[in-house]
Amino acid sequence: MKKLFIATMLLASTVFAKPLTGEVHVKVKGMVCAFCAQGLTKTFKKMPEVEKVNVSLEEKFVHLVLKKDASLEDTKIIDAIKEAGYEGTIGN
Repeated sequence: MKKLFIATMLLASTVFAKPLTGEVHVKVKGMVCAFCAQGLTKTFKKMPEVEKVNVSLEEKFVHLVLKKDASLEDTKIIDAIKEAGYEGTIGN
């Protein structure tokens, strides 16, 4: 039963993943210090699809500019934020 649940969740995340292009704005909960912001900057700079990263500690957001003709799935962005220890919501 546990394997079935995990398989279903993986399939759902793949089916409902939305490829994003251009610029992406992500609200981040839990980011409280400059070290947090620096860590998220490094995380996103490692992604080959990302051209520019702007992290605002004061306003609690990450702004990504993706490379021309590149796309990045929303789930990949949210997963990267979760793996860093925060919660993220894509949107304005």
